[in-house]
Amino acid sequence: MLIVLIVLAVVVVLLVAFFVIGFNKLRTQNVGVDEALGGIDVQLTRRADLIPNLVNTVKGYAQHEKGVFEEVTAARAGVTAAAKDGSVTEKAAAEARLDKAIVNVLAVAEAYPDLKASANFMELQKQLADTENQVSFARQFYNDAAAQLNTSIATIPWMFFAGVTGVSKRDFYDAPEGQETAPTVEF
Repeated sequence: MLIVLIVLAVVVVLLVAFFVIGFNKLRTQNVGVDEALGGIDVQLTRRADLIPNLVNTVKGYAQHEKGVFEEVTAARAGVTAAAKDGSVTEKAAAEARLDKAIVNVLAVAEAYPDLKASANFMELQKQLADTENQVSFARQFYNDAAAQLNTSIATIPWMFFAGVTGVSKRDFYDAPEGQETAPTVEF
């Protein structure tokens, strides 16, 4: 009788330990996905913060391009709002709109040779290119974290813990149609 109780106690302890490990694994992966999504937000916000400097530099040369600058302002506001509390899809759509607005600003800048030679403009363009690389890295990092979590949720034995932990499958960060690559403008 004592042996049966000891075996039963060991089995219960092992089951509790397995539950704790499974619970912690899924919750940790979920936090990792949230952290990775926050990394995208940081980079998108950084890019949105660079835009006013770029726009102001270009504005001095292109006073008559008011519509381009208004679209940049609206797109920047959209990215800021999406970064605060938007879904992954809303963030991608806001990013696509800002990408298009940036291309338009750079296209306006192309018409002004003095602007293209400006040290301030060149530095802003370099920072923008660096930020584009960091946005791309942040997207990939998020997708890797989401893939790891989604794989855990879909495989035995971790799938049995998904409901208990409140963790569910996460969407991948897909660029909207036609936005697979960062915008490029050649000067």
